Amino acid sequence: MKKFIIEQEFLSLFPDANIGIIACHGIDNTIKDQERYKNMISEAEKEVSKHLPNDEFSTNEVIKVWRDAFKKFKTKKGARSSIEALLKRISTGKNLGTINPLVDIYNSISLKYALPCGGEDIDTFVGDIRLTKAIGDESFITLGSDKSEPPYEGEIVYKDDEGSICRCFNWRESVRTMLTEDTKNAFLCIELIDVKRFKDFENALEELSKLVKENLGGECSISILDINNREVVID
Repeated sequence: MKKFIIEQEFLSLFPDANIGIIACHGIDNTIKDQERYKNMISEAEKEVSKHLPNDEFSTNEVIKVWRDAFKKFKTKKGARSSIEALLKRISTGKNLGTINPLVDIYNSISLKYALPCGGEDIDTFVGDIRLTKAIGDESFITLGSDKSEPPYEGEIVYKDDEGSICRCFNWRESVRTMLTEDTKNAFLCIELIDVKRFKDFENALEELSKLVKENLGGECSISILDINNREVVID
């Protein structure tokens, strides 16, 4: 039995945070209709402008809230939240390509709601998953690299007993746990630190779960974790 746990070390920095978890089991993530996911992402890209009303990119609230959050712990120079990276790409006229159905689905939700989303393969986890501060010696190899780049001490990470899964919230993910076409059981998450957007957060979770079930089959269960509800069984 595997759990996802929010540790006190994380909550000491972000006591008002909400982490939405969708545990998906028995899904089929093979690519069968790539055009469907291209269209899904294309429709989501049309929503981006409403989240960026200010001409100066960094002053938009959906960007500013995460930049302020990243100032609370040590990060690698240039590290930005996953949602900033997506919004920046679309706002500069670039399109988002397809990767695999699960990633495409959560990217479309991330763009539509301007909230950071991520996903990992549950079957690759070693022990429980924890959202916490890094010790600084956790192994971490990201896509396109062949060497371990451990997080900084105190950096916000998702980790298991093997090492770091994601650095700086969802800034970079480990190749060890990433979603692939072979994924059958998935751990999806949406992060919220701006409590004013809780309804958007709930809607995003519901829509993400619905899209996964409609397109990939299987079963999905939604959990919202916070300071008063810090762990959930995911497997």
